[in-house]
Amino acid sequence: MRVIYFHQHFSTPKGATGIRSYEMARRLVEQGHTVTMVCGSFGPGVTGLTEPFRWGRRRGSVDGIDVIEIDLSYSNKDGFAKRVFLFLKFAMTSIGLALREKYDIAFATTTPLTAGLPGLAARWLRRKPFVFEVRDLWPELPRAMGVIKNPVMLWMLSALEWSSYRSAHRCIGLSPGIVDGIARRGVPHERIAMIPNGCDIDLFNVPAETAWRPEGVAENDLMAVFGGTHGPANGLSAVLDAAAQLKDRGKTDIKIVLIGDGKLKSDLVGRATRESLDNVIFHDPVPKARLAGLFLAADLGIQSLANVPAFYYGTSPNKFFDYISAGLPVLNNYPGWLAGMIEENDCGFAVPPDDAAAFADALERAAADREALKSMGKRSLALAELHFNRRDLSKAWCGWVLDGTQVPETICEKEI
Repeated sequence: MRVIYFHQHFSTPKGATGIRSYEMARRLVEQGHTVTMVCGSFGPGVTGLTEPFRWGRRRGSVDGIDVIEIDLSYSNKDGFAKRVFLFLKFAMTSIGLALREKYDIAFATTTPLTAGLPGLAARWLRRKPFVFEVRDLWPELPRAMGVIKNPVMLWMLSALEWSSYRSAHRCIGLSPGIVDGIARRGVPHERIAMIPNGCDIDLFNVPAETAWRPEGVAENDLMAVFGGTHGPANGLSAVLDAAAQLKDRGKTDIKIVLIGDGKLKSDLVGRATRESLDNVIFHDPVPKARLAGLFLAADLGIQSLANVPAFYYGTSPNKFFDYISAGLPVLNNYPGWLAGMIEENDCGFAVPPDDAAAFADALERAAADREALKSMGKRSLALAELHFNRRDLSKAWCGWVLDGTQVPETICEKEI
C-alpha cells in the first residue's frame, strides 16, 4: 500500500527533535508499504537529504522513506507572521503534491493545524482515505495562552479544525484530552484512537562510556535536565524560580541543565545572568544519540509547561517519554494525566504549578535520597516498557492507519 505522509517538522534521529513520524514511517516500510514523507526544513530537525534544493524542493530516499523536503526554513524563534506564512506555504505546496502523487492513503499530522489542508484535498478532490493525527488541540491551546486573539483568525482555525476532524476517515489523538477534543467536534469515538507518543528504549540504552555532563556540573551534583523547546508554552520561568529558591537556601549541589533552543532562550539566559543563577546551565540542542549520553549521566528529568489548564490533558510531550525511556525519574510541574501516572507509578515528583518552593523542595528531596531516586528511575523504565514501548505503539498505529484495525485496550486512555 502507498501512503503519503504530511508532517512539516519531520526529522530523523540525527536531529534534535521528536522522531515519531520517522519511526512510524519506518514501521510501514518494514511491513512492505511505500511511504512518501512530505516535510519542510525545521531548525533542529534533520531530514537526511543533502542534495541542493531545486525549484524549492528536494527529493530522495532516507532509510527506505521517499522524502520530499520543501525549502521552508522554519524556526521556533520565528515571529508570528513569518510562522503563519510558512505554515500556509507548506500547506499550499502539499496540496499540490496531494493532487499529483500516486498513493492509496493520505496521512497528516499536526502541528500546525494547516497540515490538515492536503488531507482535505486528498479526501474530497481525489476521494482517497484520509487519516488525521492531532498532537495539540488548535485553536484551543493558542487561545488559552493568548497567542491568538483575533476573533476572525480564531473562527477560521476553528472551522479548519472542524472540517479536518469531520472529513477524516479516522483520527488519532495523542492524549486523553485530545481525544475528548476531537469527539467534542462531533467525531464518533469509534473513529478516534488514542496512540500517545512512544518510548525509544533502545535509542536511550547506550554504553556507560557515552555518559557526559556539561561544564559546570560536578560528578556529585544532582543533575536535573530539561531537554526541549525554550518557548512560551514550556513555562521555564518556573524552573528559574525554583533555581532562585535553591540559591537562597544555599543548595550548591543541585544543578539544572536546560538543553535546547527557542524563542525565549535569550530572555531566560539574561535573567539567569542578572540573578547570578549559577545553578542553571544552558546548552545548545544536541542529536538524540548525544542526548542519550546526557540522560545516562543525569539524575532527574524536568517536565515543565506553562500553567494553562488546556495543557493538563491536552498534550503528549516528547520529552516525558524520552525521560522514562532513559530510566529517569520525572519532576512534573502541572496537574493532568502525566502527573497522575507519575504519582500512581511512583516514578518521580508531581508538584503544583507556579509553586517555586514546592519545585525546589522536590529537587532537595531527590538530592537527599539518591537510592530512592534510582528506584524511581527503575519504575520509570518499567512504565516505558509496559505501556509506551514504540514497538507496540507503532504496530497499533500502522493497523489503525492502514485499515482501521482496532487499537488494543492496553493503549487506550482508560488503561494508562
